[in-house]
Amino acid sequence: MAPEKTRPAVAPTDDEPAFATEEALAHHARFLEANLRSFADNSTNLIWIGDPEAGTIVYRSAAYARIWGVPCEDAPDGLATWIQDVHPEDRQQVEHALARVAAGEVVQFEYRLVRPLDGAVRRLRDTSFPILDGAGVVIQIGGIAEDLTLEDMRHVYIVNGTARDARALAGWMRALGYRAQTFASAAAFLDLAPALAAGCVLLDLRRKREEGLSVPRELRARSIGLPTIALDIANADISRAVAAMKAGAVDYLPIEDKASLQTALADAITGCQGASRTTSRDESAAARIARLTPREREVLLGLVDGGTNKVIAQTLGISPRTVELHRAQLMHRLDAASLTELLQLALAAGVSPSAGHQRKPV
Repeated sequence: MAPEKTRPAVAPTDDEPAFATEEALAHHARFLEANLRSFADNSTNLIWIGDPEAGTIVYRSAAYARIWGVPCEDAPDGLATWIQDVHPEDRQQVEHALARVAAGEVVQFEYRLVRPLDGAVRRLRDTSFPILDGAGVVIQIGGIAEDLTLEDMRHVYIVNGTARDARALAGWMRALGYRAQTFASAAAFLDLAPALAAGCVLLDLRRKREEGLSVPRELRARSIGLPTIALDIANADISRAVAAMKAGAVDYLPIEDKASLQTALADAITGCQGASRTTSRDESAAARIARLTPREREVLLGLVDGGTNKVIAQTLGISPRTVELHRAQLMHRLDAASLTELLQLALAAGVSPSAGHQRKPV
């Protein structure tokens, strides 16, 4: 049997490349770019690319508008401006992380974003990486930012129980997948409540009952959207349940009824996912300022008096970083876009400089 003949190889010519024409390669590149862009624009995560040397953002995907609450076309081009939306307490670690990426590392970090238009706080997890040229030199940096805010709403704040009871309840909550934090007293909880992530309060009324009932009352008075479930002894008098509900609790349960508590907690968490903790602009300045915590009012007075963060911190006996946090919270709760607007709101509400103080121009 004669051997099968093979087709002789045809050498490519300069005019007719054997693999593909330049036009075909260009078409293939455009096809890949279009598919990658389609993937990025339909991703629920924000995909971004920056130029660290120029200090600019050169690309951000459509998810930016949903997460930041700002249309992509209105987004700032500068990295430094973008970072100003990061929560003041997290800003330094974000800057440090991005510097490591620009030096050639892949870094994953979490931070809180304070949305510029509505002041809502979101928690993001960013995986950032260097983009290298053919010689291995970093020419750009990129990242994929995942919005963890909905996951963060599974916070449970346990208030007013004994240390032993609080630990037991916190352990059970963590076993159910919640993030549990305990507070020994109503005062300790209310001092931090305005800065806490969305979630649900479990209020133990078996001790310090009147103090405990101040929690839902204060949350409602300050328009802080943390639903409260009151827990009490079994077979308690109906008047105790009525008092808890009047104070603002969304539910009242015997602490031993774990099945009902689990259902009520899931309902409360689901309900607060769509709730906003921001204050609308149509409310009067006086009404909004009336909802501030005592510490927030003290910081506002310090700002009206023209004090810097450092001066206010020395006066109140707290750290400048804590003052900065309260200042950011004031901007959020009073819906002020700038320090000037914040001071105008305060003056409109009748808050004036203390005697002997001359407010400095902003």
